[in-house]
Amino acid sequence: MQHIAIEARLKKCKNIITLGVKPNFSDYCQKDTELIHKAEKIYYPTTFYVDIFDAMGKKIFPSYHTYRFAQNKIRQTVLFNLSNIPHPGTRVFYGKHQKKLITSYFKFPFIAKIPKGSSMGKGVFLIKNNDDLMSYCELNHVAYIQEYLESDRDIRVVVIGKKIVHAYWRIARPGEFRSNLAAGASISLDHIPKDALDLALYTAKKCQWNDVGIDIIRNKGAFFVLEANMKYGKEGFRKAGMDYIHIMEKMIENGEI
Repeated sequence: MQHIAIEARLKKCKNIITLGVKPNFSDYCQKDTELIHKAEKIYYPTTFYVDIFDAMGKKIFPSYHTYRFAQNKIRQTVLFNLSNIPHPGTRVFYGKHQKKLITSYFKFPFIAKIPKGSSMGKGVFLIKNNDDLMSYCELNHVAYIQEYLESDRDIRVVVIGKKIVHAYWRIARPGEFRSNLAAGASISLDHIPKDALDLALYTAKKCQWNDVGIDIIRNKGAFFVLEANMKYGKEGFRKAGMDYIHIMEKMIENGEI
């Protein structure tokens, strides 16, 4: 059986043919069209084709739900709340009137984020006073506000298929509140608490996400899920000497994904 992908994420995999993204389906050649029709499963269908393939009843990887919650912190938060997944206290405020109520719910300092499309620590702000809050509110119509759980590190747990394939600490650089590698954080492969791993795997299964980097923070002895990243980086794999492409090839070959 020939394995095919649309998005380029698996382009270097020897057991995958990557077709590329063509919004006009008629732009695919006859051979590629036949591959799509005959494929038992399509890998990385992209946000454009995921709904279409799902409507056709075509098997896909990652899951439909993985795509639907990608880069949408608001939807993720609602799902965490409904699923009783421990998550920092969070509230969304719409429009000028609701934004005036923010300090009625949160005390400084607190976290504010751009709720959709942001990644790598961009669009995340530590709000220390009213001036910070006013500057943030001018950026976006929707204010996504979260309690600040102070810590100099968090844990990135990568779940692929039904198992954890990697986990590591992300340690913030001095003076930086964000633990994103893009913000200068460092990676530590020291012991990862089992409770954090269990929470990440439970979250992925509960939310029906099967290709995700889940960020977990420890605060006062308890663990909380910060957010899910469906387009996680590979630096943690490189740091650990792990070959991400080889891992994916093996999981495809073994029918794990």
